[in-house]
Amino acid sequence: MSEKYLSEILHFDGENYIKFNIVEINRDKREVKVAITNQGKISVHTFDLLGSREDLFFEYGVMLDEIYIEDFTQIKGEN
Repeated sequence: MSEKYLSEILHFDGENYIKFNIVEINRDKREVKVAITNQGKISVHTFDLLGSREDLFFEYGVMLDEIYIEDFTQIKGEN
């Protein structure tokens, strides 16, 4: 099953703040598609989801920082 929505988190990697936006989560394949904004550049990557069903995360960067799905906040649009 695939879920589509937009949630975001800011992550400090020791040098810069990086914004992650979840584009899609596929729990069957245990993958998450994320738009990453880093130093003004935007890229889209797919990461493997790790951890238990209640505590899902993906690893990012050279230090394999754990980015937890539960830490993302839902972006609310204006009506």
